[in-house]
Amino acid sequence: MEHALSPATLTKLRRPRPYPAVSVLTPTHRREPDNAQDPVRLRNVVAEAKKQIESDPAVTRERRTDLVQQLDQALAEVDLAHAEEGLAIFAAPGEHQVWSLARTVPERVVLSDTFLTRNLVAAQVSERPFWVLAVSADRVTLWDGGADRVIEERIGGFPRTRSLEDPNAERKERIGDLPSTFRDERTKHFLRDADTAMSAVLREDPRPLYITGETAALSLLDEAGTVTKDATHIPHGGLAHGTPEAVWQAIRPLISAEERRDTDAVARELESARGRKEFAAGVDEVWQNATQARIRLLAVEENYRVTVRDDGGDHLIPAESGDLDAREDIVDEIVEQCLETGAEVRFVPDGSLGDAKGIAGVLRY
Repeated sequence: MEHALSPATLTKLRRPRPYPAVSVLTPTHRREPDNAQDPVRLRNVVAEAKKQIESDPAVTRERRTDLVQQLDQALAEVDLAHAEEGLAIFAAPGEHQVWSLARTVPERVVLSDTFLTRNLVAAQVSERPFWVLAVSADRVTLWDGGADRVIEERIGGFPRTRSLEDPNAERKERIGDLPSTFRDERTKHFLRDADTAMSAVLREDPRPLYITGETAALSLLDEAGTVTKDATHIPHGGLAHGTPEAVWQAIRPLISAEERRDTDAVARELESARGRKEFAAGVDEVWQNATQARIRLLAVEENYRVTVRDDGGDHLIPAESGDLDAREDIVDEIVEQCLETGAEVRFVPDGSLGDAKGIAGVLRY
């Protein structure tokens, strides 16, 4: 299952496909007893997707067979033992993908000429993704970080490893020219190559970067590196050979502190916008301004969800899940719309926005 949504991957997902591009979304659960319902619910929503494909007269028999096969393969790849809050399956002729999301999604099946990506985008932003580079003299690992976990990534040539054995060590020792590990030119070259590889990863998927390692390794990166020089350094040895839990526990205090500072900064900016009368609050008012590209900063409480429908005019009104024309992921729609128009989107802890009712924005004018 896929987790990390890079800008390049999102561009590929959004490109038009031969009809139909099938999007299947369903909520999932991390823990018992709620996760007991997930297998049945997943099978039912995939069956509904197949039913819609079978009954669509615009889908040829050959394409129908291909899509059903793609959905079956995707279903076989789902690992509900490691489920998060939501799941998205994308299938089109000749391809399929399975995405695990850290943000809940409404259950739905959509047949179109593009995949439904707004829930992926909102989930990625809410996770506040970051990179962790764990370095040692013989191994450098890359970790994809999110709201409450890190997962080792195998991209860009990572993990990078080398042997610490020096074929000339005996001769160097005899003449007193055996340098310490982090003064050795081979080590410097190894870490410099890791810095170059990390630069390529950041070009593809820009995120905050944290680096862990022994103090000597971090100092060497300061001297030899480029992108790593400007990263946040965490002196902590052993994590290049460590477990996901060990890496997460080392990085967690710093992430938590930065999240608190970010939340305070968002609150100050919203309060200032109120005084300038450049403030919008509530889903209807924010949605109207988002569709007009007027939002500069969007703030959303982490678990804020609301179901609405368009009353046929310029406003959204509350609705029940399952109602005709109900829009159950309107918050994710707003998030994607704001990102498309260049706004900054920040997710904040529940209750942070007070009387703003879960969602607020700073206006451009």
